[in-house]
Amino acid sequence: MAHDTPVVTRSAEQQKYYRANTKAYMQRQVTNFAIMIFLTLIAFAAVMADFSKNLILPLILLLAGIQVVLQLYAFMHMEEKDAHEIGVVTMFMWTGAFFAFMMFLAFVTVIWW
Repeated sequence: MAHDTPVVTRSAEQQKYYRANTKAYMQRQVTNFAIMIFLTLIAFAAVMADFSKNLILPLILLLAGIQVVLQLYAFMHMEEKDAHEIGVVTMFMWTGAFFAFMMFLAFVTVIWW
């Protein structure tokens, strides 16, 4: 019941520590978001500049890969987890990404060469 909810108060030191951590966390989030917007603008600028398709496609794929990594670690809160808690999940994620990249590379090799 709602009236049984305990009220936890923090000391001044705990509150100061909590605010400092929250501020640092929000700064990292805003910085990661700004980096992703910048990478997106680079991709749009490359397309609008009418560069060769042989340059634009790998550039966009590279920028997209960087954004995937940033989003996994920043917005999926993987950077906050302890290595022991999420080690297996991270291993499977990177193994899957490696195999996906290798499949993509194999298809590109077969199609273009």
